[in-house]
This record gives sequence, C-alpha cells and structure tokens, in this order.
Amino acid sequence: MRKFFIVTAAAAAFVAIPAVAQDNGSAASDGARTSRLEPYVGVMGGWEQFDNERNAGIPQSPNRNDRLNGALVQGVVGVNATVAGPLFVGIEGNVIKGVSGDIDWEYGAAGRVGVRAGQNGLFYGKVGYQWANFDKFGDNSRDYHAMTYGAGVEVGTKSGIRVRGEVNTFGAAHSLRPMAGLVKAF
Repeated sequence: MRKFFIVTAAAAAFVAIPAVAQDNGSAASDGARTSRLEPYVGVMGGWEQFDNERNAGIPQSPNRNDRLNGALVQGVVGVNATVAGPLFVGIEGNVIKGVSGDIDWEYGAAGRVGVRAGQNGLFYGKVGYQWANFDKFGDNSRDYHAMTYGAGVEVGTKSGIRVRGEVNTFGAAHSLRPMAGLVKAF
C-alpha cells in the first residue's frame, strides 16, 4: 500500500507542477528567469553501497566482505525559491527503485540550500531523511531509516533542462550514492 501511495503522489506532482509553474513568473528580455519559485522534476540513475558495520542503521551481513549494494533509478520532484541574489533554498522528494543488487525501494525528502552559477547552473548541499528497504531480506522486510546528507551540481540550458550530478550518504556516512541524470525546471 505504501508503494502505491508513493507512486500516486509522484504522478500527481508530475502533473501538477507544470500547471503551478505557468503563472509563476516570466523571462526577462535576455532569457534569464525572473521567477522566485522554480518547480522541477527529474530522473537519475546511479549506484549505492552500504557499509557492513555494526550500528550502521542497516542490517549487517554475516560475511564481512558482503555489502548491501545495487544499481538504482531515482525520480525527484521539488521546488527552489530564490532568497537573495544567487542564493536559493528548496525542498525535494525522491523515490528510488533498485534495478539490480540488494536494494528494493528507497524514498525520502530533503531540504536544499545553494547558489546559482550564471543563468542555469546550481551548486547545492542538502539534508533530509531517507527510508531504505532491501530485497535481500524478503518481501516483508522492514524499512531502515536515517538522516541523509548530500551535495550536487546542476548545469543546463535556458529551456530549463539541466544535467545533475549528486552524491548522498545514508546516516553518518554509512553509504555512498553517486547519481547523475536530467532535471526539468518549469
């Protein structure tokens, strides 16, 4: 049921964000964005590997060399708000599906803060909360959860399409999740 709710919420946000963005500002004569709010959606892919340590916030494998890991596809939806000049803050939600390896689903939310670089670039840090579920422990395995921290960069065109590169962790740096993909700002 939880997975159905997450997928439904993501689909609703994907449909609603362009409608909200239509009356959210305009472009200056040079093409620069004058809007204070910038909703966006994106799709990314990457890899995550968890530590195999006691007290890491996730289950420990009996084999010390066996670490929970896998390839991932991630959907993101969020909004940025300009604070002053190039500074912005934002909120973002994500849903991640493991496509190979031990990870089944992940989902979470984070706040972002960063600076704009030129008209279409962003540098940011983020902090939030993430839940993870692993295929390795069967269909009824529980969700493991912890704070998540990350940093990233986006570069793009005036059309609002940006390439994003990002690295996140789970808990106190108990995983490494590099991701890359495309984001469309409205």
